Amino acid sequence: MGTFIEKWKQKAAKLEVDTYALYLAYRNPRVSLWARFFVACVVGYAFSPIDLIPDFIPVLGYLDDLVLIPLGIKLAISMIPDEVMAESRKKAQEIIRHGKPVNQIAAIIIVLLWILFALLIFASIWKHYFTSL
Repeated sequence: MGTFIEKWKQKAAKLEVDTYALYLAYRNPRVSLWARFFVACVVGYAFSPIDLIPDFIPVLGYLDDLVLIPLGIKLAISMIPDEVMAESRKKAQEIIRHGKPVNQIAAIIIVLLWILFALLIFASIWKHYFTSL
């Protein structure tokens, strides 16, 4: 049982490094515009405190954490040149080793995007159900 848990801890640590490495690679000019857009979505969602499927929903609540985020990270990594990803992983490991980075501006942007998304859904529902009365 101990080795099973250790393997999961190692995978989680690798995901953390890869996620931060993607954030660093996003800023590299050798990364295509489409890849930057996709990486921004994946990293933003991974770091977001709000989940698409809330964690309190049994089984499905952890689906995004266990499946969607790792798949998004894997796809995003495949879109980035190998040398850029290798450099970014090295930088990410070094930065994480010295203390986890905190980017308050990125956090504010993520929260604002979720609020905008919620407002768009609310406006759509309002228009559909309450303007036809």
